[in-house]
Amino acid sequence: MLRRRQPESHPHLTNRSDLKDIDNRDPEVRKALAKAVRDTCINVGFLYVKNHGIPEGTIENALSASKEFFSLPLEKKMELDIRKTANFKGYNPVLSSNNDPLNRGDLHEGFEFGWEELHAREYDEKRAHDDGVMAGANVWPSEPAGFREATLGYYHAAVDLGRKLFPLFALALDLPEHFFDDKTKNSAAIMRVLHYPPQTGPVDDRVIGIGAHTDFECFTILWQEPGIQALQVLNKQGRWIDAPPIPGTLVVNLGDQFARWTNDIFKSTVHRAINRSGVRRYSIPLFFGTDYDVKLEPIPSCVSPERPPKYDVVTAGEYVKERLKATYGH
Repeated sequence: MLRRRQPESHPHLTNRSDLKDIDNRDPEVRKALAKAVRDTCINVGFLYVKNHGIPEGTIENALSASKEFFSLPLEKKMELDIRKTANFKGYNPVLSSNNDPLNRGDLHEGFEFGWEELHAREYDEKRAHDDGVMAGANVWPSEPAGFREATLGYYHAAVDLGRKLFPLFALALDLPEHFFDDKTKNSAAIMRVLHYPPQTGPVDDRVIGIGAHTDFECFTILWQEPGIQALQVLNKQGRWIDAPPIPGTLVVNLGDQFARWTNDIFKSTVHRAINRSGVRRYSIPLFFGTDYDVKLEPIPSCVSPERPPKYDVVTAGEYVKERLKATYGH
């Protein structure tokens, strides 16, 4: 079983890319960058990126607001219990989710939200139509003051980065650079701010920070707290490899929507997080997917007689909602 495999004693995940040329107007420069990430997308599915363009102050504001929120009394946070919403927005307490069915729960708490204009308070009814089964407004805590603005500020910065990554992934698949533009118009991106309390006392391998899983969307942009090792990636040999935080970088990992679109040419890699550092750990993942009304059918160039379609076709919204229902036990 995945949870029983031991981490490697020495190697760390080392795939790294410099995004300084991601906005370069020379198409050959952008193609060279895409070529550099192609092997990682096909064989690993995880990479570190530097020069990502998200200001350090934006990250710090979101982190500070998150720490304040998670320090509130449980009954206050439970006013926004994620199980009260049909679109999985709000707060989930410790052990309320379970990403690995073989485990007994995920030892973290989180707060989840989706697209919202920073300066608009009313829910966009057109977006409700576009989002289909995932439609619904965000919910926000009344305290701490500025939580919404701080976390949404990071959200929009990460979404901007994600929009720049889609052309890179298209080029890595030998597709036209703007192949994904019409499939990612409505920013079907979900962000979570996460708090992993320290796991102390007797070790129970059926309760860890977050159990072994793949992400649901196209890719995830992850900020993880410096100095605390928790994230691990399962390699091709079935061994867990540490993915420690590296200052100045974000982790980008591919998810199930890309695997379905590419008929498994792009790799959606199993990963987990275990916080046995003895201190609290915080992380901020943004899960960027295709628009919820888009069908997850294989790209024609990724199908051949030797590589027939591997998945049933569903819409992105249907797929994400079913995975969330399984995770939170709805």
